[in-house]
Amino acid sequence: MTQARAVLREEGRELHAKALHDCAGGTTFEITLEGGTHGEMRDLLDRYLQPVAALVSDAGFAVPQIFVSDMDSTMIGQECIDELADFAGLKHQIATITERAMQGELDFEQALRERVMLLRDLAEDAILECLNTRIKPMAGAPTLVATLKSKGCRTVLVTGGFHQFADPVAEWLGFDRVVGNRLAVANGALTGGLIGPITDSSVKKEVLLDEAGQVGGGAVSLATGDGANDIPMLEAATYGMAYHAKPKARAAANGYIDAGDLTAILCLLGIPEAEWVTP
Repeated sequence: MTQARAVLREEGRELHAKALHDCAGGTTFEITLEGGTHGEMRDLLDRYLQPVAALVSDAGFAVPQIFVSDMDSTMIGQECIDELADFAGLKHQIATITERAMQGELDFEQALRERVMLLRDLAEDAILECLNTRIKPMAGAPTLVATLKSKGCRTVLVTGGFHQFADPVAEWLGFDRVVGNRLAVANGALTGGLIGPITDSSVKKEVLLDEAGQVGGGAVSLATGDGANDIPMLEAATYGMAYHAKPKARAAANGYIDAGDLTAILCLLGIPEAEWVTP
C-alpha cells in the first residue's frame, strides 16, 4: 500500500483505503483511486497490493438479485468429464483437452464433442459412481448459495458440463434452475453423443441476461466462473467473479478470488458473517 501511494503521489493522485470489517480470517478493505478507471485499479491491485480477492466497481456494492454460476471447478472442486474419463482409463487424454479449452485455446463445442466421443461405450453406471465418489462441493459453495437465497436472490447453475451431474449438484447446493448439456445414453452405456443444443459461452451469457431481464431494469447480477467459456457471462454481470481462474477469465472479470473459498464473495459484497447461512 505504501509503495502504491508513493507512486501515485508522484503523479498527483491519491489512493484511499478504509478497513471495513474482518471477514473469513482476513480484513476487507474499500480502496478508491482518485480519477482511476477500472483498468487502472486492476493494474494497481495486481502490481502493488496483490490481494487474495478483489472486486472493482464504480457503483457501490449491493446484494445481487440474480446469481448465475459455472459448475466445474467453481461450485464443485472437480471437472466432471475428467473424473468420468478416469473410469474409461482416459483421464490424462481428456483432461489435456479440457485444460486447453478452459484456457481458450480450443473451440468449446468441438472440444466437448471430441471428449464425449472418447467416452463412447462407457457404462452408464459409471456416472452415478463418479458422482458419489469423486464429486464434492467447492469449499464455501453451500454457504454462498444459501446466504444469497436468504437475501431473496435467484440462483442458476449453468454449465458446459452435463445434467447427469449438474442436477444432483444443484439439489445439494439449493440452486433454483439448471442449464447444461445432456449425455446421450442407450442400452446402459454412453453413445458418445449429446442430446439437444450445446450450452456454451453464448448460452451462459443469454441465461444471465434473460434472468436479469425478468427482474427488470437495474437488476443486480452476480456471475462466477473460472474458464474461457465463462468470459461473456462474467463480462455481462454486474459483478463478474473469476474464481481461482485461468488468466483470460481473470482478466475479463471485474472481480477475482485467487486464494480462499467462495465465502470471499460474501465478504466483498459486504454481507457480515453474522448473516451467513450455513446449511
